[in-house]
Amino acid sequence: MFSGIIENLGEVIALVNEQSNLLLTIKSSFTNELKIDQSIAHNGVCLTVVDIYKETYKVTAIAETLNKTNLITLKIGDSINLERSMKLGDRVDGHIVQGHVDQTAVCKNILEANGSWTFTFEYDASLNNITVEKGSVCVNGVSLTVVNSKINSFSVCIIPYTFENTNFKNIESGSIVNIEFDILGKYIGKLMRNATY
Repeated sequence: MFSGIIENLGEVIALVNEQSNLLLTIKSSFTNELKIDQSIAHNGVCLTVVDIYKETYKVTAIAETLNKTNLITLKIGDSINLERSMKLGDRVDGHIVQGHVDQTAVCKNILEANGSWTFTFEYDASLNNITVEKGSVCVNGVSLTVVNSKINSFSVCIIPYTFENTNFKNIESGSIVNIEFDILGKYIGKLMRNATY
């Protein structure tokens, strides 16, 4: 379980295909605090630490994860948003994030507005995921508030701190991002679809 507050901007050091899996080596400032089997969100994708060496660690993404996320598009040298799992008893500064990406979205527009940025993302609405105005959404692991919610798109506003301390500064029009929709909205949406009146 995560909160969507990015702890560290990691760097992709190596990418190795192992049959249908992808082994990622990540350099992070908190690697010395990690342990094998620990869960870490990578651009919002929960992955398990399988090896640690000096200031790098390794995680494995299986085919199912690669098919639903933007991890397959990563290149050596790319920045990746990192968050370790929540500790019980800590404040939850973002919202409840599972680290289970629902689908990807494409950045359609970036509007700079005097010290902040509005990013608009478009996604495949046929998968029945929804956003609501002022609701929560997780983009590349970052907990954000939805503005301008539409059937297949939404916008989020990014403050300078978030822009500088996440990989939002590398997102451009056409970039593919990971989206985890709000868990409450997913349950309500499923109940409504299955309701008989």
